[in-house]
Amino acid sequence: MRYTQLGRTGLKVSRLVLGTMNFGPQTDEADSHTIMDAALDAGINFFDTANVYGWGENKGRTESIIGNWFAKGGDRRDKVVLATKVYGNMSPDNSTVWPNHDKLSALNIRRAVDASLKRLQTDHIDVYQFHHIDRDTPFEEIWQAVDVLIQQGKILYVGSSNFPGYKIAQANEIAARRSGTIGLVSEQCLYNLAERRAEMEVIPAARDYGLGVIPWSPLHGGLLGGVIKKQVEGGRRASGRSADALADTAVRDRIQAYEDLLDKHGLEPGEVALAWLLTRPGVTGPIVGPRTAEQLASALRAVELELSEELLAGLDEIFPGPGPSPEAFAW
Repeated sequence: MRYTQLGRTGLKVSRLVLGTMNFGPQTDEADSHTIMDAALDAGINFFDTANVYGWGENKGRTESIIGNWFAKGGDRRDKVVLATKVYGNMSPDNSTVWPNHDKLSALNIRRAVDASLKRLQTDHIDVYQFHHIDRDTPFEEIWQAVDVLIQQGKILYVGSSNFPGYKIAQANEIAARRSGTIGLVSEQCLYNLAERRAEMEVIPAARDYGLGVIPWSPLHGGLLGGVIKKQVEGGRRASGRSADALADTAVRDRIQAYEDLLDKHGLEPGEVALAWLLTRPGVTGPIVGPRTAEQLASALRAVELELSEELLAGLDEIFPGPGPSPEAFAW
């Protein structure tokens, strides 16, 4: 495994981030523990989760699965850089949200962090992430709440997720005016070969302010994982977001060109999609969310994969980025 610093911090993290969103809804607890053990054995030390994972009636279940894994001992907690998130309400879906039980008020942050710590069976969270922007809560209030939690030793660093570039700037400018507040150190955003809009504003802002970029959905819901090839060879039909996307002829043609290019080079689509992200400036590491140990093994191969300039140019032809800002939209 290779490691890098998380943004401008002294924190060293693996170039792959273990995503745990499938733990509970799609992967049972025993298999989830097996995957976490395998990830740790492979050198992955950065684990990502969120308080709402488990979804529906089981929100918080994923954190509980991780907490039970930590409770097994063996220095599991000590070896892991643990990241979780706050914002969404923890009530069952379609139920009434009680006031102050979601978003980023100081009250909800305090309540949510204590609940996450209990489920995770730990005394601190290494990277506490805001899952979404809160248009109703000023950053002055948010940073005051964060400062208290850091002083209490409950969290160490703070990151954002799904923030636009201007909110990253706003958050860190306000933090800079507060004595001793380090501000955001990471941004977790949607970013992959097929979805490159983050290159216009989010990633430049993150790089300017020293945030590590943590892409989620690196395979774009499976679309970049060899979905057409799997249909042809195994009769496996695309489903969900992949199926909807492939119904668009232009999208299907691009994915076919992508798979043809990689077949020419003798490479696996999913591994190349991850390896491409590891070449991108500012990227700390993509989140991989394996449902099985075999999927984890495939993701690990991407870390050692070297992409030629010829291949990178071919990928840019199929999936051109938006270009730099403001030229991409102004000239």
